[in-house]
Amino acid sequence: MKNYLFILSLLILSITAQAQDETTGTIAGKLSDNEVEGEPLPFANVIIKETNKGTTSDFDGLYSLKNVEPGTYTVEFSFIGYETLTIPNVEVVAGKVTEVNTGLGASTAALDEVVISTVSRQDSEVALLLEQKSAIQIKESIGAQELAKIGVSDAGTATTKISGVTSSEASGDIFVRGLGDRYLYTTLNGLPIPSDDVERKNIDLGLFPTRVIKSVGISKTYSPSYSADQASGNIDIESRELVGSEELDLGIRVGVNTNAAGEFSNFKVSPNQDNAYFGFHQQNIPIEYTLYNQSWDTQTADAPINRRYALTAGKKFGQNLKVLLTASQSRKFEYREGEFTEYRNNNRYDYFTDVENFTQTDNTTGMLDVLYEFNDDHEIKATSLFINKLTDEVYEAGRNGEGVVFEETGPAEGLNQFVRDQNIKQTRLWINQLHGTHNISDKNELNWGLGYNLVNADEPNRIRNEVNYDGEDFIQLGRMGGYQQRKSSQKIEDNEINAYVEDKITFANSEENEDDTRNIFVDFGGSYRNKQRDFVSRFFGVIERPTNTYNPTSLDNLSSVFTIENFRSGNLQINELTPDFYNAELQSYGGFVNFNYGKDNWNVNLGARFQEDELNVDFDVNNYPTNLPQFSNQSYNNIYPSVNVKFSPNENSNIRFSASKTITLPEFKEIAPFEYVSQTGQVTRGNPDLDASNNLNFDLKYELFPSSGQLISLTGFYKNIEDPINKVQDRGAAGVFSYFNAGEEANIYGLELETRLDVIDNETPEGLDLEVAFNASRMWHKQDLKEVFDGETFIRTFRYNNKSEIGLQGASDWIFNGSVNVSTESENPFRASLVGNYASDKIYALGAPEAQNEGDVFYNDEIVEKGFVTLDLIVSKSLGDHWDFQFRGQNLLNPEIERVQDIRPSSTGIETTQTVRSYTRGAVLSLGVNYSF
Repeated sequence: MKNYLFILSLLILSITAQAQDETTGTIAGKLSDNEVEGEPLPFANVIIKETNKGTTSDFDGLYSLKNVEPGTYTVEFSFIGYETLTIPNVEVVAGKVTEVNTGLGASTAALDEVVISTVSRQDSEVALLLEQKSAIQIKESIGAQELAKIGVSDAGTATTKISGVTSSEASGDIFVRGLGDRYLYTTLNGLPIPSDDVERKNIDLGLFPTRVIKSVGISKTYSPSYSADQASGNIDIESRELVGSEELDLGIRVGVNTNAAGEFSNFKVSPNQDNAYFGFHQQNIPIEYTLYNQSWDTQTADAPINRRYALTAGKKFGQNLKVLLTASQSRKFEYREGEFTEYRNNNRYDYFTDVENFTQTDNTTGMLDVLYEFNDDHEIKATSLFINKLTDEVYEAGRNGEGVVFEETGPAEGLNQFVRDQNIKQTRLWINQLHGTHNISDKNELNWGLGYNLVNADEPNRIRNEVNYDGEDFIQLGRMGGYQQRKSSQKIEDNEINAYVEDKITFANSEENEDDTRNIFVDFGGSYRNKQRDFVSRFFGVIERPTNTYNPTSLDNLSSVFTIENFRSGNLQINELTPDFYNAELQSYGGFVNFNYGKDNWNVNLGARFQEDELNVDFDVNNYPTNLPQFSNQSYNNIYPSVNVKFSPNENSNIRFSASKTITLPEFKEIAPFEYVSQTGQVTRGNPDLDASNNLNFDLKYELFPSSGQLISLTGFYKNIEDPINKVQDRGAAGVFSYFNAGEEANIYGLELETRLDVIDNETPEGLDLEVAFNASRMWHKQDLKEVFDGETFIRTFRYNNKSEIGLQGASDWIFNGSVNVSTESENPFRASLVGNYASDKIYALGAPEAQNEGDVFYNDEIVEKGFVTLDLIVSKSLGDHWDFQFRGQNLLNPEIERVQDIRPSSTGIETTQTVRSYTRGAVLSLGVNYSF
């Protein structure tokens, strides 16, 4: 209770202080020399005539005038021997960057050659590079301007355009420097946001369409103001707000997935679609009654064409209130076809050569942003984001009569297996935030935030059938296990309260006093997070007594068996599994302090965070020994230090060094031993004995800013992870994956190279501009595989196939991202972008020994996700002030996604690489139109 009162007191003090976010704007841009073919013009004078505030351009022609009061000004540019250029009516908007790019020469430039644009600070590419140039920590961001340029549709895709970042097609996780979901921390406007998926720590960033994003940033080095529960970085999504006085846009986009187009008249969806309306599903009857009151057969979707509708509306009321509303609804279809094989102890057990996946996804998003200014020093901002995602999945395998499930039938029966899994997943996410950023005085800035998040992630009616099939007309219900014909449900509800308060006291600032080269401040505050989860899963199976009492006439008419009459006769019996439950709570308190001292070319930032984390999981699940504790209680309290040093040899380059200590907490799903069964029949379960990992992080970076909007950087990094957490194939149970501290430590070394260059910067608006962006990462990584002893008693080993060390799960040795952007800045701008990505092979799951004392002979090897290349093309054209048209070609190469495993049967002793899962996702081609009023 004391903790709640403490946080409430801080918030009351913050509110009564009535502080505010940035109330001034910035004029920034690039000056070029018209006498030497547009080369950067250094040492030119830039003055605001009404205030006499001025600056000079740097070696790259780059200049910036900060802390300018909102209003309309006349800006004067001058250089010895050149004509002075005076530009009237330059509007400065609070919290925004007004970019004025022009050239000077012996003759005066025409005013129509001056390019002026006003954008949000975080929308502007120039502003983001300026922020990166002056930042204390190592941070990289991508703003709305660049997102629009390269046609990125969501935050998840946006992150993969940043150096060292990639995603796993197998798991969907984002990997930063080879470290995946559990090592990341995701925030929205600086406050933590919950996951939408029981399988992940972080939310699916694909749920955030770019229309609600101002910028996406990744801080690859740790800042004590954020939670210490991270190793690879913090991803922060900054939601957008109203720019200007009003806004009204309507957009529509239609397209097709090339794989789905091949199934146009036979795209399958589950019978759950009967209870889905406009992307929202409502389960009308209890799951147990659906066994005989709902179909077990698939349906056909009407016109599997991707479409999206979007609306953005905003208005400024008076001088104090800004309101922005964005809303959209989309539907997309995806079809995958490939194969699946499962090996157990180097022998093939289950295999299907005709696996099909049909997926229909409806996404409804709405965001309301309200900004209110009390006066010039005080502002609060309220943000409410609602996301509803409905995913309908149909999985089929074995229709060709060649599927095999180990030991389901004997060879003499002449029967193979067919599996169908139909599932509907509904995720409703509601994020509510209230922020204030206040200038208490010229030297004191106070920020606070309060958030409440609610997540409902449900699988209301999952339908699964496993039948035996001769490939022609004989069908027999599966007869092993009692749950091969089943319907199940799963419900998750997460409630979270979070808050932070941060006070920055500045003692010296070179930006405010040009005669003082010092930058001295202290930054301190605290944060709180309480997250609670309730989980329940129920299974209802159908058993046939005796076998072959009922034989369906078709794989597409299984419902003919599951009638109320057949249940009443007693030939079909309901088999109910005891429900699985777990309740979990994470409570985290933290206090931090940062001290910064900068002078001339040096800046040193020292910080520390004290954080206490309490992680409690109580569970009651099947398939877990009752003689073991049915709970896991963990508590961690540590001090997490950080140091950031920046040396600037000159105005356009920085050398940075950072070091920090962090922690990686296990997630609820990694602890609770609930068994989640995938479509392919593979099981993932938690481990109550899982411990947190401790991390040491070191970075050394050199960055060069050749000119405005350009960057070249090289980074070396090292990470040491004690007790790394891994997804491992569990011993003695093929197809079962769990989580273990499989090694004593893991070590990661890496290099990152990033370039962003203007190859052609045309002086005329009608001319073509050419920009090239490229980043590459090379990583070396390994972890030991440990043996576990209790005193001198051997317990278990994680070593297998003569391996005592292995690479890190999810880490690619090589990552490449690149884009080529062509554009014009005429009255009807044209943009075209070609964007490519490659990530080399990565470990999907570690292997394990089958026999603990003979792990070199009896084992399951690691599963590897093969590398592949993706290529996107985005072309857009504006017509007048209102119309914008866009063509998108995504995943144009349509590469095969493949997971492989090395197999060495004991009968031959010959090792070969076998495919265990493969498919293609299809290319997505779409046309869009947007109208701005």
